Amino acid sequence: MTQPIDLSEFEQNIVLRQLTLEDFPAINEMQSLCFPGMEQWSLEQIESQLKHFPEGQLGIEIDGRLAASSSSVVLDYDPGLKWHDWHVVADKGFIRNHRPKGDTLYGLEIMVHPDFRGMKLSRRLYDARKELCREKNLMRFMVGGRIPGYHKHADRLTAREYIDKVVERAIYDPVLTAQMANGFAVKGITPNYLPSDTQSCGYATYLEWANLDYQPTSSRRSHNAVEMTRLCVVQYEMRAVESFDDFARQCEFFLDTASDYQSDFVLFPEFVTNQLLSIIPPGRPGEAARSVAGYTPQYLDFFNSAAIKYNVNVIGGSHFVVENDKLYNASFLFGRDGSICRQDKIHVTPNERRWWGVSPGNKQEVFETDCGEVAIQICYDIEFPELTRAAAAGGARIIFVPFDTDTRHGYLRVRHCAQARCIENHVYTAIAGCTGNLPFVDNADIHYAQSGIFTPADTEFARDAIAAECNPNVETVIIHDLDLEMLRRHRETGSVRNWHDRRTDLYRVVFKNETGGFEI
Repeated sequence: MTQPIDLSEFEQNIVLRQLTLEDFPAINEMQSLCFPGMEQWSLEQIESQLKHFPEGQLGIEIDGRLAASSSSVVLDYDPGLKWHDWHVVADKGFIRNHRPKGDTLYGLEIMVHPDFRGMKLSRRLYDARKELCREKNLMRFMVGGRIPGYHKHADRLTAREYIDKVVERAIYDPVLTAQMANGFAVKGITPNYLPSDTQSCGYATYLEWANLDYQPTSSRRSHNAVEMTRLCVVQYEMRAVESFDDFARQCEFFLDTASDYQSDFVLFPEFVTNQLLSIIPPGRPGEAARSVAGYTPQYLDFFNSAAIKYNVNVIGGSHFVVENDKLYNASFLFGRDGSICRQDKIHVTPNERRWWGVSPGNKQEVFETDCGEVAIQICYDIEFPELTRAAAAGGARIIFVPFDTDTRHGYLRVRHCAQARCIENHVYTAIAGCTGNLPFVDNADIHYAQSGIFTPADTEFARDAIAAECNPNVETVIIHDLDLEMLRRHRETGSVRNWHDRRTDLYRVVFKNETGGFEI
């Protein structure tokens, strides 16, 4: 691939939005596929739902096509209400009983089109409704959940016994298992919930998610002063592979793990695709690197699809790319919204330049994500403080550093510089490196790493300014929550305020770009 890469060819456009009347045909089609034999929403019911509680009717659109939807209503919690009776709680689907000042969000329905299953879209809808609870300061989120797997076991298990086994993970139910994974607790069982639901034999569960941010004594809506972002850092073992699919399967294990822990980001190491050198015929190093670049379409397709499927933003390590006959070491950010962004390595090591003929990139990017602004600096780049200064000036609060070093000395350069950048700029840094060996692969044969997540050094952060770190030289992951609001407070009120206390009257950093440049 020698021409400039058009990332739009690989991106998918994913939008979480409110439903509209124009969605009615798609909603009806989805209901017929998801709930065959059950009565579908009428146009009058959809109109009524949108009239009374439009922000509670949500859909996920993928490349212009409705892929999933959910419906909700707000009620006042009343133990005497017939929660077991869907027709009463849902007002037979018209939700004219919606209470804008109520304390309980009730989920009427959730469905995912069969063409889009396996992409964890239901989790996105559950998370969106939980956020709605926080925004409206609602005490709880309740659902009456179907148990569509029960009909397969009804001849030998009561509904209670079936639910107990699902809770114990002895049986998988496509609805109840997913709801428990989304933080819901089973509170009871309701017979005759939907008699037409033959798969559930008419039964349903009564489930509840408690909003821990609820403020019962406040007349104002709650404001969550904690902005937690969960990172999964992969310390990845390099090994010979037999095909690109073999490489993809190894990566997918870690993507699945990050998703299981509901991570917001997963970070892979620099040169993670260099495993593909083990299936490329031996040749001159520059030719071999360009052969790896030939896998760029597969690389982009795989990580883009995986980011969507596992609902996690993926920093896909780094990968060789050829454009206009130049070889670049590029890192890509695959958003869980289907977007793709790119950061080229700006400072090329003498070894990369001499061995593979890598050309340098020319711009430090800052990427907008659903968790705020972030930046990527590939290995050697973190050793140049001016780049992080530019990223921090652009709003980045997390700097992701995929690296690949062969010795402890090289690793320590990356680590110590990453920690220094935290202190200088009031940011978090996360570094992910390779371990293991690739015998008979020149210039990629040995690796040393101890991946970690680092913080500024002050009283409110971890004692050693290390949020989390791996054991050295073993394949593993670390998963850790970072409080982004703490960074803002630290910049303003920390024991030292490096950003504010710079002597810009004595020195400044000047950056050049296509519009002329800027100073920091």
